[in-house]
Amino acid sequence: MAAPHDPLDILVVEDEFLIRWAISRTLAAAGHHVTEASDAASAVEMLRTHPTPDVVLLDYRLPDSHGLSLLSSVRALAPDSAVVMMTADQTAETRRAVELGVATVIEKPFDMSDVEPALVSAADMRPQLHGANGEAR
Repeated sequence: MAAPHDPLDILVVEDEFLIRWAISRTLAAAGHHVTEASDAASAVEMLRTHPTPDVVLLDYRLPDSHGLSLLSSVRALAPDSAVVMMTADQTAETRRAVELGVATVIEKPFDMSDVEPALVSAADMRPQLHGANGEAR
């Protein structure tokens, strides 16, 4: 069993309600503070108006955005947040996301028990992912 971790502030950005619900409930049960967004516009608004989350769990394909465009907005609005991307289709673009500061990519379908450890690991990696000025390495 893993050692307990301080609660994280996590933004879950996923358009599929049941996936978002299951992830959010699992993370909340583990003691984390979870905020949800069902699309890119909601995620951007939350990042503009709420304190920066420790981790953003970001679906690669959303109804109003996909690819690296939302990642760019997340990096600009929450440069100190770790980003974990979820996708059903690994592509060169999702692999490029790692070069742009995504801590890891979780491939769908995934085992729900793997999500929280991936987010905790991503949060722990933040100092390694960002230089002193907050830019992705």
